[in-house]
Amino acid sequence: MSKSKDLREAAVAYRLQKHTLRETSEVFGVSMSAVNSWVKKYQETGDLSNKPLNRGFKKIDPEKLKAYVKEHPDDTQQEMAKASGCCNQAISKALKRCGITLKKRRYGTKNNLRKK
Repeated sequence: MSKSKDLREAAVAYRLQKHTLRETSEVFGVSMSAVNSWVKKYQETGDLSNKPLNRGFKKIDPEKLKAYVKEHPDDTQQEMAKASGCCNQAISKALKRCGITLKKRRYGTKNNLRKK
């Protein structure tokens, strides 16, 4: 978890007042490498804001996947993976995120032939 912007700014200001790296890390309870990287970032950019999080899809666009499933409702996950250029696990996770279930009964397998 990242530290708050206020803490980072205070630590950088303390460090720039000619305090040692060790003193700064002990006063603010963070590692020396963290203080060092904050100071370096501040000197290069003048800002200590966090990077924005990129939480978008990686390989499979959810909208394209939904459209594909609508057009090809009988395709298996393997066929979808081949069409998307990715692996079965990626398709499985993308389907789960989209809330799409593709369970089909498979007749003739051992599990379905058991007597209850």
